[in-house]
Amino acid sequence: MKYIRYVFLAIVLVLCVTLALANRSSVTLALWPDTMTSFLGFGYSVTLPLFVIVGAAAGFGLVFGLIWEWLREHSQRAEAASLRREVNQLRATNGPAPVQTTPNSKPKDQVLAILDEADTPS
Repeated sequence: MKYIRYVFLAIVLVLCVTLALANRSSVTLALWPDTMTSFLGFGYSVTLPLFVIVGAAAGFGLVFGLIWEWLREHSQRAEAASLRREVNQLRATNGPAPVQTTPNSKPKDQVLAILDEADTPS
């Protein structure tokens, strides 16, 4: 599996280098159109290779998306932390859950014991 990952990364690297070599002509990136520049009296433009602009746009998009998702999931993380604290408090007050055993078997995992209880009809 590790080698498949390295092969995939090598293919992505070759594709990125090929894209960069195919798009190395210079492009002027302006802050706003020339009519706005003449109206406002100032403007900013920079001339860069196209692959730099495309790569920077993709990088900014990834960073913006990661920050957006991190902020969006804040309430879920806060709720999970609150529930985790509540579970730890309950465990501290009640002690560890008893491990159930059957006469012919070794003690089971607590989760498996709960599932076995749910499967047995009352």
